[in-house]
Amino acid sequence: MNNLLISYRNVSIRQYNSLVFEGLDFSLEKGQNWALVGKSGSGKSTFLDFIMGKASMARGEAHFPYFDRHIQEHHQDDPLFNRYKLMTQVSARHEFRNLSNTSDFYYQQRFNSCDSEDADTVATYLSTIKVVNASGAWTIQRVTERLSLTHLLDKELIKLSNGETKRLMLGAALMKNPLLLLLDNPLNGLDVAARQDFSALISEISGSGISIIMATPSTEIPDAITHVAVLENGKMISQCPANEFKPDSFYTGEQKQTNTEELKQLLSVTPSVVYDTIIGMENVSIKYGEKQILDQVNWQVREGERWALTGHNGAGKSTLLSLINGDNPQAFANKITLFDQRKGSGESIWEIKKKIGYVSPEFFQYFPMESTCLQVIESGFDDTLGLFRVSVKSRAETSLRWMKLLHISEFASELIRNVPVSIQRICMLARAMVKNPSLLILDEPCLGLDFERQEQFKNLIDEICGMSDLTLIYVSHYQHEMPASIKFTLKLEQGRVV
Repeated sequence: MNNLLISYRNVSIRQYNSLVFEGLDFSLEKGQNWALVGKSGSGKSTFLDFIMGKASMARGEAHFPYFDRHIQEHHQDDPLFNRYKLMTQVSARHEFRNLSNTSDFYYQQRFNSCDSEDADTVATYLSTIKVVNASGAWTIQRVTERLSLTHLLDKELIKLSNGETKRLMLGAALMKNPLLLLLDNPLNGLDVAARQDFSALISEISGSGISIIMATPSTEIPDAITHVAVLENGKMISQCPANEFKPDSFYTGEQKQTNTEELKQLLSVTPSVVYDTIIGMENVSIKYGEKQILDQVNWQVREGERWALTGHNGAGKSTLLSLINGDNPQAFANKITLFDQRKGSGESIWEIKKKIGYVSPEFFQYFPMESTCLQVIESGFDDTLGLFRVSVKSRAETSLRWMKLLHISEFASELIRNVPVSIQRICMLARAMVKNPSLLILDEPCLGLDFERQEQFKNLIDEICGMSDLTLIYVSHYQHEMPASIKFTLKLEQGRVV
């Protein structure tokens, strides 16, 4: 009992006015590290939110003896200090705000030099972290060195890549030196080198006296994890020591089949236009201040080609894609051809966006969460972040057909913020596909999807490529996520093609 951090008995959890867990029993002792595994939508993120106080307990018993004793011993004179001050959570979405603290960042802000200056640098952000335990092992120096943040200290938060943002969020959490660290799929977005180092990092965190609970794929459980809990449909169906856990024991391998005839009809809703050159880049260079982001990039993509775009975190992949999707104003200062037309020769950004379907972690990060899933998908017809006009019946019907094809139609009327992350990701794919684009850009589209959803997703992309002349650009740090239809690769390193 002296080392018991948390104890839940017969607990029911309520989030967004819905009961998402019932009859939950779970306990955590000091020195234990738990992995939460399960299919997409099984409740892993909700359980982490509950521990952090972001979801309420409808019934049951909860005890926090170790936390309570720590507060009595160290913070007994501070009436505002509570157990949640001794926990930190790294979630799927960051909560960075601009310098004036009046609004959140917006999607294109990172590519506009004036607006991006309304953002803290990494160094400034880390200096504002409120440290709970000043004598803890994770100092700002150790964090910046261990998580490879030193070279990013002068970089604005808005300009960080998805993987760089993940490292910063983890570093900020560690600087607080909490008793308990909650991680929601921390490997998402990290490049190969960072993922390979992650298990050692978790061991160091545990060795410093911090207990860990992390949601993670069953195949990516760090060595320092001592126990594994399997979640399914809002229930914790099993708990065991990590050395007894069988990673694939709860996966059936079954996949929901795609309605091929319906897919053909959806792909023919909008007549396709034939192009020769989808993307043409000649010695493209992008620079922010003294920082060279892209350096003399040459790239030709013909209609119907399927490309993998690879490279380490911060290699320049997102910036390269922003030039194509019309989000980066520096595109006009470079020789770029899109859909057989030279950039800057009279076309509008919206004319370009009509021909492109786009999914990315940054897009997911900044998408408004107050729309229904159906509205999110319908907004793809207008290329807007949310539906800002009255719904059009024919477009809504087409959007719902895509939802049925992807087996998510039961979420049509749900607010996207209330559905599992995996459903949010699939909605973003449907939003990209709903207008039958000539070019589909998928930047790490499988983040947050379990193995079965990933396989289903890959098969769908391959079926679409087999039925159409769709041009594809696919970004992933995982080779097994790449669809079989990909035949070409462009690799970036420090902004250069290698």
